[in-house]
Amino acid sequence: MPDALKALTIPDLAEMKANDKKIVALTAYDASFARILDEAGVDLVLVGDSLGMVVQGQPTTLPVTLSDMVYHTRCAARGVRRAILAVDMPFASYSGPAQAIDSAARLIRAGAHMVKLEGGQKRAETVRALVEQSIPVCGHLGLLPQSVHQVGGYLVQGKDEKAAQAILQDAIVLQEAGASLLVLECVPATLAAEITAALDIPTIGIGAGPDCSGQILVLYDMLGITPGKRPRFSRNFLQGVEDIPSAIRAYVEDVRAGRFPTSEHSF
Repeated sequence: MPDALKALTIPDLAEMKANDKKIVALTAYDASFARILDEAGVDLVLVGDSLGMVVQGQPTTLPVTLSDMVYHTRCAARGVRRAILAVDMPFASYSGPAQAIDSAARLIRAGAHMVKLEGGQKRAETVRALVEQSIPVCGHLGLLPQSVHQVGGYLVQGKDEKAAQAILQDAIVLQEAGASLLVLECVPATLAAEITAALDIPTIGIGAGPDCSGQILVLYDMLGITPGKRPRFSRNFLQGVEDIPSAIRAYVEDVRAGRFPTSEHSF
């Protein structure tokens, strides 16, 4: 594992999985929070399209534009020194390979090290096209927030055998297409463990149990400041500590030690 002060690379994440060292990830949308996360030892900072809900006050992530993501990427990039900076490609910005390359290029120029997109086999051609342009890709399976209207809400995915096998096959296809990382959101812990064991690339769980290669939460959720009900799979790490940096360090330590998530935060 590289020195703690050295900038991480995407191959380092694969090495962490191989060495059974948990990958710690969180979202951030500006320079100040990105710097706090970076200094606390977070390995991957995600500029998520979740900013539509927690920053802009939108009901879903769907209104977020590519220009929004470029702006917030530039901000967060100024706060990152060690961590890998991944960025969501927003809704309708990667409808085909050509559009995806143009969109991803804007995000990479803004400071992203990796782009994340939602979907399985139907995204394989797009993932290949991005990788051929030397753009690292993180896949996203399970609950897909950009498909919330199609699936009928923010629901756990892969609960029956047929659905679980479809997600597993999607994961394998994304790896074969060249994805370097895979987020698994709101899937049963047993399924996430099976996918993690089947892949060479790391998995990052959010509501996917303790056996993924790493964990991610929305920053506002884990600080207890998201309006409304906090997701079941999250935890308020600010409770009982004196300040935000302490909360972030507590999260890093608990993920590394395997103390978070527990069955309480899993499906």
